[in-house]
Amino acid sequence: MTPVELSVFLLGLAVIVITAFWVAAPLFAGGDRLEAEIPDDPRARWERQKRQALTAIKEAELDYQTGKLSDDDLQVLRARLEAQALEAIAALEQEPKA
Repeated sequence: MTPVELSVFLLGLAVIVITAFWVAAPLFAGGDRLEAEIPDDPRARWERQKRQALTAIKEAELDYQTGKLSDDDLQVLRARLEAQALEAIAALEQEPKA
């Protein structure tokens, strides 16, 4: 192997190793960083619950339209998700705005 081939090989290997560490870095960060991003604010929690429930309802409707959910499954799922959304909306109406 000539010195040029060896240096190209080592450069390529270095790029692969650096890229692998960069991609895998969030896996090694742990849950501390994730928990730090979630606020303890109850209002933010209720907003997130409402948003997630409404998004899940839209996804369930789409799944029903594409034939992935039956009528009964849609009704059960929609009732549960609507209850979650209504719970969050009621909590948001009771809490004072920050």
